[in-house]
Amino acid sequence: MQLRYAFRLDPGPGQRAALARAFGCARVVYNDAIAAREQARREGAPYLTAAVLSKVLITQAKNTPERAWLSEVSAVALQQALRDVERAYTNFFTSLKGARHGARVGAPRFKSKRDARQTIRFTANARWKITEAGRLLLPKVGEVKVRWSRSLPSVPTSVTVIRDVAGRFFASFVVETDPDADLARMPGADDLPSVGIDLGLTHFAVLSDGTKIDSPRFLRRAEKKLKKIQKELSRKQKGSRNREKARLKVARAHAQVTDARREFHQRLSTQLIRENQAVAVEDLAVNGLARTRLGKSVHDAGWASFLAMLEYKAQRYGRAFVKIGRFEPTSQVCSACGIKDGPKPLHVREWTCPHCGTRHDRDHNAAKNIKRAAGLAVTACRARVRPEPTVPAQREEAGSHGIRFGARAA
Repeated sequence: MQLRYAFRLDPGPGQRAALARAFGCARVVYNDAIAAREQARREGAPYLTAAVLSKVLITQAKNTPERAWLSEVSAVALQQALRDVERAYTNFFTSLKGARHGARVGAPRFKSKRDARQTIRFTANARWKITEAGRLLLPKVGEVKVRWSRSLPSVPTSVTVIRDVAGRFFASFVVETDPDADLARMPGADDLPSVGIDLGLTHFAVLSDGTKIDSPRFLRRAEKKLKKIQKELSRKQKGSRNREKARLKVARAHAQVTDARREFHQRLSTQLIRENQAVAVEDLAVNGLARTRLGKSVHDAGWASFLAMLEYKAQRYGRAFVKIGRFEPTSQVCSACGIKDGPKPLHVREWTCPHCGTRHDRDHNAAKNIKRAAGLAVTACRARVRPEPTVPAQREEAGSHGIRFGARAA
């Protein structure tokens, strides 16, 4: 399985300038490739292949006065920008063929130097390496200091340098992991229980065994500080250096909220995978819920990110991960006798089954029903039903600093 390990970088002033040039050159090549293909489409010309684009937009462009500065950065980073364009068009055309069965992917769009995230990627032929002193040697950039906090499990196949909206730099390494070694780090699954999880806002998660995990509400807790510094930003003159300083201050505050939420998700998902042989969740309509009056709280909870972590960790460590349909009436059915009592308003947190008289906590009852609907309940012969995992592994991992990048990056 391929995973990503991300670590913080501390480039010097000259290295920051070199990385900025590399980001800009890769962005120009990316935009030129999209513009060339769009022009060919309008003129009815044949589809431009990656080889043709490489020859025209990189090799020949370096010999022109308008693009001579492309020679100042590694050619591998420019080639990878063309690969990104190729992948974007492939995903777009694939989604057009199967739009009825999957999410529609938009056509590739031009990048801007003001985008929140700037990236360049170096593969093995770029001759980058990790030095004996623990620094990251990048072509035409130099040896960049890395904040290592753990060792990589194997030799990386590529590295992506990332600058986020807060001006921080990260190195994201793609490595191959040994499945047997991953399984050895986790306890055996045969003697572990199964669990159903009901996600919510009052409690982030309620488990079928009755455990309730409070919602940290990182954004809500930081709102007072964010409101203050955003007011300061609004008072600064546009285009001034003070405004840029205020913008970075706001971006760093939001980054702290994002990092704290991601760290919470990582720790909780790892704990649940470690302590259970199978995990069942409900397929929530997060996009729809985010458009309601509870939208800010839904975004603050980050359910989709948490479920993605559960999914790829279950695949990595040999656990079962099951999603039940979002239309399953988990809050309407009595988990004791199975009678459907009908829908209930959100303010009803407890209810009594009219058939068997069992008193239910709404979320705990839903978690039990999720577990039963997924087929993880104990059978009459006291044997647990453990379906095989059917979801593909998510090829990424959080960095040691608690930051996880791009769900489809690897």
